[in-house]
Amino acid sequence: MASTDRISTFVRGLKAKKVRYVRFELPDLHGVSRTKVVPIDSVESYARDGLNFYGGTIGLDTSSAVVGGTGMAEELSYRDQFLFPDPSTVQLIPWLDHTAKVICDANWTPAEPIKASPRYVLTKLLKEASRMGYEVIMGHEFEYYLLDAETHKPLFGGVHIFNNVRNQYVPFLDELLDQLRGVGIDVITHNCEYSPSQFETNFGPGKGLAGADKAFTFKNAIKELAHRAGYLATFMSKPASDMAGCGCHVHMSLTAKSGNKNAFNTKRGPDKMTDTMRFFTEGVLRHAPALMPLIGPTPNCYRRLKPHTFAPSNISWGVEDRTAMVRMKHLGSKAAHIEMRAASGMSNPYLTAAGVLAAGLLGLKAKRKLRPAVDGPSEENPDLPKLPQNLEQALYGLEADNKMCGLLGEEFVKVFVTVKRYELERFNNHVSDWEREEYLELY
Repeated sequence: MASTDRISTFVRGLKAKKVRYVRFELPDLHGVSRTKVVPIDSVESYARDGLNFYGGTIGLDTSSAVVGGTGMAEELSYRDQFLFPDPSTVQLIPWLDHTAKVICDANWTPAEPIKASPRYVLTKLLKEASRMGYEVIMGHEFEYYLLDAETHKPLFGGVHIFNNVRNQYVPFLDELLDQLRGVGIDVITHNCEYSPSQFETNFGPGKGLAGADKAFTFKNAIKELAHRAGYLATFMSKPASDMAGCGCHVHMSLTAKSGNKNAFNTKRGPDKMTDTMRFFTEGVLRHAPALMPLIGPTPNCYRRLKPHTFAPSNISWGVEDRTAMVRMKHLGSKAAHIEMRAASGMSNPYLTAAGVLAAGLLGLKAKRKLRPAVDGPSEENPDLPKLPQNLEQALYGLEADNKMCGLLGEEFVKVFVTVKRYELERFNNHVSDWEREEYLELY
């Protein structure tokens, strides 16, 4: 919760910019922004005392259904929670007049945070990294589709990756880049991707929580801007069987607090990797089964993880290997980092970062030797262990990993697993179009 002086400065800054409305934004379990709009005259009182919200909002499933057994609903008589804005996240919204947004933390009381909140989970892990002597640099690299809002069809056909015409196929894409930059997203590249009407818009990394906050703003801004322009933007992993998957590549490195240098960077040895980088990477690989539901949170996510799709299908690492789960980047330079390539575009940026960081920190604590990389594309090696093949397997992997659960927190794991099992039950009970078309006439 922000201090009294910081709140006063926050509100004075908003008024100086002639802001009339402020969106208090709560990142939910799925990375979706749950929001209330507050007139400027009420912002200071809510910032001090908290803005009331339904307490189980973080525990809603993807259909916004209230899920029992999470510890956040009937067990607490469906009580309120309170949102407290983080003034460091405030941004003017360039596509709305006199309106700003601020990301909030979720508390039961001013002194009692909601420990199942994804932003809280990541904050706790960043503090653990700091205790171990490191600051965390992270970036998220998303793929998404821009579709016709009515038909949900691509805007163009064919495979035209990096094609000049497709990169800026409709004027909205030019406006999108300007609007993203206006809301604090430091766009560095934009291009069409492999599949028809698929795009990738990249932005720079951030330090600590600011890196995940930026990714949260990016995803929700693209969804909102596309809607306002009459399109549908989707980060869905596999929107159709004949469309390429949408991934999220999580880039991460550690900066040593003593000396303020990249702890992964060295020019020594044939591999130009520090022990810190090796231990961290081995942790990510060793805890990959537990990491998977955090980076692949829906049944649809697992349709993407197939060989020959530039998405990993096994637990592997390699230097500049696009088929590996962990790809080593820029070794021997100040930009040395890992790229974890198994996450879905549907993943929550706070939880992808938290999962990779938790696994990596466990690797630093265990100091186990990094397993050898394989020659050639990792996906071609049949001896490497496979990633979990579906969400149910992944959830079991998380529950079986006591060390990962311990770092993530008991409250979070309970909410996350309960909600995901509820979603899985709905998924498994649904009769698909494929089943009807395959069996209805034949049998």
